Amino acid sequence: MLTEPTWRAAPAAHEARVDAATAAHLRRRSDGRKHPVEDFLFTYYSFKPAQLRRWHPGAGVGLAAGGTAPQRDWRHYTLAGDVVSVDAVGFVAARSDTLRFVRDLLVRTASRPGRFGCFGLHEWAMVYRQTPEDVRHADYPLRLGSEGTDAVVESHQIACSHFDAFRFFTPPAVPRNALSPTRAGQAASEQPGCLHAGMDLYKWAHKLVPAVRSDLVMDCFDLAREIRALDMRAAPYNLRELGYEPLLIETPEGKAQYAAEQRGFAARGLALRTRLVEAIDQVWLSAGLDPGVLAGAAASAERST
Repeated sequence: MLTEPTWRAAPAAHEARVDAATAAHLRRRSDGRKHPVEDFLFTYYSFKPAQLRRWHPGAGVGLAAGGTAPQRDWRHYTLAGDVVSVDAVGFVAARSDTLRFVRDLLVRTASRPGRFGCFGLHEWAMVYRQTPEDVRHADYPLRLGSEGTDAVVESHQIACSHFDAFRFFTPPAVPRNALSPTRAGQAASEQPGCLHAGMDLYKWAHKLVPAVRSDLVMDCFDLAREIRALDMRAAPYNLRELGYEPLLIETPEGKAQYAAEQRGFAARGLALRTRLVEAIDQVWLSAGLDPGVLAGAAASAERST
């Protein structure tokens, strides 16, 4: 239970954190300017800065003397006496399939060993055999030119395990991938070393708002932002004018650096997965249901694959 002074003060700190993280994006958006690295978190993912700015205490937390709290009028909240809290019963009724899917995905991903030999080649496969005019970020040159980029793809084994990266491969690059990830098989194939799986923790967090507390959503946002920077530093583009020093994954030194940073992100992602699973279990528990049913379902699914 949060006292009124506590829950009235909490939004200000959260809003300041969000404002610092989104100010540059909002300025660029106002000016009609694009950013190939940072815009990703606002264009690929559906949560808008204004939504991110709203403070949520998370399921299982009550706001005492909450009759005047703005949350009382927000979706998936309820007022009982003078206490405002997430309407866990209503949220589970409306989002039970999402809760089950996300928990299952998080638990199964965390249970697997991370793979750290992909070296960010998914971004190279997305421009393989394309003309300079056709590449995704055509305003920025390819470091090695088209032929040099193609040569890197052709001299490496690509092993992308993430469907939402694999689906953007150019047609000639698709058969070069050692794996064939699918949407239906996502929970059976996702692994914690994957940068995109780490970024997607932000997606799963914001999809479960307001059951997930805002500080956890922002922790996932911060991780996604840092991962995206590595993703694009290791990409074939030259983004030095934006302040991103290329990570030369075509060299042994670059590969070693990429894998080391990837391992660090995987460790942070594991901690966030644990917190997200705990948040899902909390909303389930707050709805008067047994979280053990969810855990059992995930274990059964993992044994069947």
